[in-house]
Amino acid sequence: MRSELISVPGDPARPDEDYASVGLPASGQGGSIVVLDGVTPPATDHGCLHSVPWFTARLGGALGELSVSRRDLTLTEVLALAITRTADAHRATCDLSHPRTPQATVALARWSPQTVEYLVLCDSVLLVGSPSGTVVPVLDDRLSRVPRAALTSHAVTDAALRNQEGGFFTAAADPSVAARAVTGALPRSGVRTLTALTDGAARWVEKFGEGTWEDLVALLHKEGAESLITRVRTLELTAAARRTPGSPGPLGSAKTHDDATVVHVVL
Repeated sequence: MRSELISVPGDPARPDEDYASVGLPASGQGGSIVVLDGVTPPATDHGCLHSVPWFTARLGGALGELSVSRRDLTLTEVLALAITRTADAHRATCDLSHPRTPQATVALARWSPQTVEYLVLCDSVLLVGSPSGTVVPVLDDRLSRVPRAALTSHAVTDAALRNQEGGFFTAAADPSVAARAVTGALPRSGVRTLTALTDGAARWVEKFGEGTWEDLVALLHKEGAESLITRVRTLELTAAARRTPGSPGPLGSAKTHDDATVVHVVL
């Protein structure tokens, strides 16, 4: 097995809110990958004493440990237990019912000699590559179906869309959200590569249309993950230079760049 992991903050002056890990149990019989994209709150009032990086580190660490140590649990159960552990770590000090309590998107995969399991929640991406080179994206597209006008209003998003029926779901403090994730399992023999990306890296395909998912994986094989993120940054700067002053950036806000994370595993 060979793996590559890179995470680059959108702004060097701000902490990276993404989280990524590759877990290999001592048995050598399988492993897991975890990628989280922390959700930046619009203001300091989010009912919590802790930062988004604190949250993603706690949740990501729990997911990495549980995904390799508790193979008796499904990935849905792993996510639910990890959310509960993380919530318990600050339940006594923070208002976990606040709609902007720290939260994250999730891309999680686990493999054994027989099976590859996967779970995706919200807009991080998992790409499953076959031995023949075809690439199938595993996507939770609920956020992309939310009208863009609604996403420009934080009040509307929080009250009517975030972790609500008809909206979209993120990993926050409620373990029941794990049941909303896109999940599945495949024979290990049919999987050659696994690639997890936060949306800051996936926008090479999703926002800028520079190629297909297969083209993205081919780029990773040829040039590496750093090259992908460098290309995304160049595209973002070009888009920013063409933007009318005061108009939204590629993130739907004034931000030009987002945290960008890639984990690529060749089984």
